[in-house]
Amino acid sequence: MDVDKILAGMTLEEKAALCTGDTAWTTTPVERLGLPAAVVSDGPHGLRRTPENTGLGQRSLPATCFPTASLQASTWNTALVRSVGEAIAEEALAMDVNVVLGPGVNMKRSPLCGRNFEYYSEDPFLAGQLAAALIQGIQSRGVGTSLKHYAANNQEFQRFSIDTRVDERTLREIYLTAFEIAVRQGQPWTVMCSYNKINGTYGSEHDFLLNQVLRGEWGFEGVVVSDWGAVHNRVAALKGGLDLEMPGPKPLRVQAVVDAVQAGTLDVAVLDRAVRRLLEMVAKGQGAQRTQGFDIEAHHALAARVAAEGIVLLKNDGILPLCGVERVAVIGRSAEQPHYQGGGSSHINPTKVAVPLEELRARLGQASITYCEGYPADAAARPDLIGEAVAQAAAAEVALLYIALPSYIESEGYDRQSLDLTEQQVALIKAVSAVQPRTVVILNNGAPVAMGEWIDGVAAVVEAYMMGQAGGVAIAEVLTGAVNPSGKLAETFPEALEDTPAYLNWPGEAGAVRYGEGLFIGYRYYDKKGARVLFPFGYGLSYTSFAYSNARVSADTFMDVDGVQVSVDVTNTGCVAGQEVVQLYVHDCQADLVRPEKELKGFAKVALEPGETRTVTITLDARAFSYWHPDHGRWIAEPGDFTLLVAASSVDVRACLPVTMQVSQPLPSVLDMESTMREWLADPQGKALLAPVLEEMAAASRRLFGEGDGSEGLGLNIMDMFVDTPLVSVLEFRAGALPKPPEAFVADLLQQIRR
Repeated sequence: MDVDKILAGMTLEEKAALCTGDTAWTTTPVERLGLPAAVVSDGPHGLRRTPENTGLGQRSLPATCFPTASLQASTWNTALVRSVGEAIAEEALAMDVNVVLGPGVNMKRSPLCGRNFEYYSEDPFLAGQLAAALIQGIQSRGVGTSLKHYAANNQEFQRFSIDTRVDERTLREIYLTAFEIAVRQGQPWTVMCSYNKINGTYGSEHDFLLNQVLRGEWGFEGVVVSDWGAVHNRVAALKGGLDLEMPGPKPLRVQAVVDAVQAGTLDVAVLDRAVRRLLEMVAKGQGAQRTQGFDIEAHHALAARVAAEGIVLLKNDGILPLCGVERVAVIGRSAEQPHYQGGGSSHINPTKVAVPLEELRARLGQASITYCEGYPADAAARPDLIGEAVAQAAAAEVALLYIALPSYIESEGYDRQSLDLTEQQVALIKAVSAVQPRTVVILNNGAPVAMGEWIDGVAAVVEAYMMGQAGGVAIAEVLTGAVNPSGKLAETFPEALEDTPAYLNWPGEAGAVRYGEGLFIGYRYYDKKGARVLFPFGYGLSYTSFAYSNARVSADTFMDVDGVQVSVDVTNTGCVAGQEVVQLYVHDCQADLVRPEKELKGFAKVALEPGETRTVTITLDARAFSYWHPDHGRWIAEPGDFTLLVAASSVDVRACLPVTMQVSQPLPSVLDMESTMREWLADPQGKALLAPVLEEMAAASRRLFGEGDGSEGLGLNIMDMFVDTPLVSVLEFRAGALPKPPEAFVADLLQQIRR
């Protein structure tokens, strides 16, 4: 397909039409020029391809429903996530889909966000690495992706209009970093803008985010597409960097673009750039080899493997894995009616579904297994169901409680109101565990739930999240020990909603939500406060144990441009094979601005046989030590001391390695007329220039007060009083000793610095 030739041959009307969808799922073709339509499909964890590109609410074609992002993230396995991408691409090729609308990398600012199951993590580094892997997997087969929802889209409440008010440092370090990693490493074909405003401007027309940051700084070369219905002003969106509005058709929008070009209010060059990007995207899609079908069983098996590797064992008093049990009470309707995906645009019509109860029966052989519903599909109180469950649990050796958070509580489109399970479910768990101490709770949910009322009374808790169509297989394999659980939490489980970082600023009011917690979301917040949590970020149990030893760095002192390598030996000290996730956090010992106590900057998953030792090595570059400095307007890596924390979770630190980083280029001074004494003294150039001035001020104080400086007479420490006062204001108190007025004197110092 000759992009230049097609672009040159297009009329103004055809160009404007191409920038708006033709249907809900296709771009606009230009048949006379041989330009086909491109087909897009929902699909963060599988395809939701509607037949004949019909409307948004139509039942989709059968496709593999993989575990949702929350569970995929718990694998901490980028290679496995890439395999999911490759499988999704194979299905896309079989269904004539050119672009898959995913992955989503928005941060889990609060566990209440109804769409958290579609997002990876509360940590931007982990989310970015996983998203890049999925993108690479899908695009390796000639199918495009759409990284979403850009940006700061962290709640469903008023999602079409809410104004996210966030400072630039927080935006850069927390809410943009995952997008940046995914763009730089994956180069998705498209990036999808979010519905919301960001600091007063809609994401669909945000020049700073779309043109300056996404394209100018990160080098994104693809198409920016709107979320479905996110465009408010088509001409403003084109100027702001949005190429494709979806869904279509929208003839009035097309005409608005034509009118703006003809009136001279929209430069045709802006339109042509958008058209060229769209033509290049369509051309890429034409290069892929379509297939007649895909291997349903192989993809189902992959979905089972992902689920098994992502399931997190939260508690185990020795009851798991189940061995030699003869009487098992299975309780909970999700054992028979599995809850394996979320509601909304990612809802998939699965090729098949593994039923947890059936899969368990197949693996427990001759064991006697009873089943009762335990709780209804709605929120109704059913004491009769609890009574039946108690009777069966009391007669069994072990009770397995399958508990699923209902879809009417968490879904796209609305947020959760609490962290609680239903009242019936809580009452069920408490009643069953009261008569059967050997009780295991298996959870299906998209985000953390409260467990304080019942966790002490149960023997084990298995977090299976929204596990995908083969999740029933995975749960059975983990419960019976066929799979040793290796999932680690990609989000913190708090003890109570009131403990969460965004609690006081959620969900906003008067059309705006203020990100008042700043950088401190997830484990960054709990670390800084020293607060207790139910389960920390990076946590997960195993049926074996791991020892860390011989942690070391490639250099105690290193240059920022060289980076540093961290190595540690990991040994499986238990009796069964298992996998461990080694996590590497960075702590800045002293920074110009406040920083989190530690931040995840590397991880690796290693598989070990019993008694086996392997060396894990993780490389850190300068960015791992950097933070966004608003005064410098860029990422900076300050020279100085850092501690590298080798850990099994955010609170389980196995080794601390001190290092010193030197910088190849000193930072330019950002001192100005408003800079305080503290800021002058912290700046190497400023401190040198200020030294004689301070000496003269000290000499003047000695002449006036003798050996003192007047502190005793004032009842305070003079230096402490003035250290955070602008230098020019401090000099006003010694104006008579200066050769010129304080403002002119400071201006001269600043001029010397900038030479």
